Amino acid sequence: MTTEAAETAGAVVVDERTALEAALVELDSRPQTQFRFVATRAATIEERAERLGAEDLVMRARLLRATALVREGRSEQGGQRVHQVLAWAQEHDHPFLLARAHRMLSIFYRQIGDLSEGLSHAVQGFANLSDDEPQTIRARHLMTLAVALDESGSTEEGDRRFREALTIAAAIGDHELAMNILNNMAYTAFERDDEDGARELVRHLRVVQARCGRPFGSLELDTIARIEMMSGNYAAVEETLHVILDDSASAVLNHEGDAPAVCLLTLAEARRLDRRYAAAQEALDAAAALAEERGLDRVRAQAREEQAALFAATGRYQEAYQEHRAFYAAANALHSMQREAQARALQAVFEATEARRASEHFREMAHRDALTGLWNRRYVNERLPALLSEAVAQRTPLSLAILDLDHFKRINDTLSHSTGDTVLQEVSRLLTDAVSGPMIAARIGGEEFLLVMPGLAAEEAAERCERLRLRIRAHTWEPLTGTLPVTTSIGVTTAAQGRATPSSLMSLADRNLYVAKREGRDRVVADL
Repeated sequence: MTTEAAETAGAVVVDERTALEAALVELDSRPQTQFRFVATRAATIEERAERLGAEDLVMRARLLRATALVREGRSEQGGQRVHQVLAWAQEHDHPFLLARAHRMLSIFYRQIGDLSEGLSHAVQGFANLSDDEPQTIRARHLMTLAVALDESGSTEEGDRRFREALTIAAAIGDHELAMNILNNMAYTAFERDDEDGARELVRHLRVVQARCGRPFGSLELDTIARIEMMSGNYAAVEETLHVILDDSASAVLNHEGDAPAVCLLTLAEARRLDRRYAAAQEALDAAAALAEERGLDRVRAQAREEQAALFAATGRYQEAYQEHRAFYAAANALHSMQREAQARALQAVFEATEARRASEHFREMAHRDALTGLWNRRYVNERLPALLSEAVAQRTPLSLAILDLDHFKRINDTLSHSTGDTVLQEVSRLLTDAVSGPMIAARIGGEEFLLVMPGLAAEEAAERCERLRLRIRAHTWEPLTGTLPVTTSIGVTTAAQGRATPSSLMSLADRNLYVAKREGRDRVVADL
């Protein structure tokens, strides 16, 4: 290549980089409601930046895409990718990406219920902002910090940050950002039962909306309606929310995830309190249908609670009781799902940071069951193939047992889920006491446990399981469960010289467990 050609190629690369940087700056400044559009454009920029070898631009584009995942509620994937960007930014001392990655991690951790970590990242996100950041970005970071402070109990500090962000939004004329800030402030005032403050903020919100020209979205409509309900102004709630039943509003409302269904629940509650029971049922049915269509488990549970209240209001007490029981079951199932989702999300985050931090502590947390401290299914899935390979190489047996607590649902239903959790923890302690050497005790879901016993032949494994069964049965459960017994059914199988696959071994143990249950429970069934 001639010198002239090399210079031309270099100029093209510089021009390409400049164009990509400008595109990223433009995307970064777009309203947050356009996050899906931003993610689509960022995907194209990321590909071009990779071909160019511009690693910093790749990370900026990747963060914009991760932001969309977090905002859509896909916390596991989004949180993992944001942590990858944060690791790169820390390694390369990149304040621009440090500030933005920390802010998104604040939102991520609040989504999965870790308010303390959410506040920590919000503080770091704001602290890493440079003095020459655009004012729009500064205001967004202030709003994120304000929300995190308020949710962590620092109400006055949160309010101060909200107002700083609002001042910036007003100064630069960013009406959409101002609407977002005011909506957060108004809902915060509502949660504090500050009706006067909430109403003043809604008045301000309406003024800004008139200037902006953008119609209210579902989140803002729900905030306004909730504040009207504080004083029993159900006609105003109706006026605010009736639009969500119109087909013409669906395009706007669908943009905001579960917010339309939440609005419908608010409308159903207001109509019930206003004794318009048929209209309340109409809104409630619409909310339940939307929750079913979109798989909104939290809204499903809330809809059952509202249905129970509506039945009670119309004197249908037996149906109200049944619906309340259904709500209680749905709420507990949702709580379990949320805990598992939180664990999955955190595990994904730990995986993203393991290589950089080489932390045994994080690896251990990713493989431990949060409730009992036993190994989890993920650890078993990773470890079992290696143990079988070792058994084949050494020509030694490997036994595996699946344990299921008998009639455990009665403990949860009759006593409480808290008592059930304590029983699971106590059984886990008994399992831990029963294992030795290379044996593995794990909780693989609900009231189901697993034992992996390398080196144990069929007869010895069955005897060990029988001793464990008797120990669980003879344990002093009365102070915890009263007259309800705690027993277990166990299915155990053995791979001679390790000649089995993990799936076949699990399947055989599960088959034997089924036989143990069918034959009356509280027994051990091994291979024939």
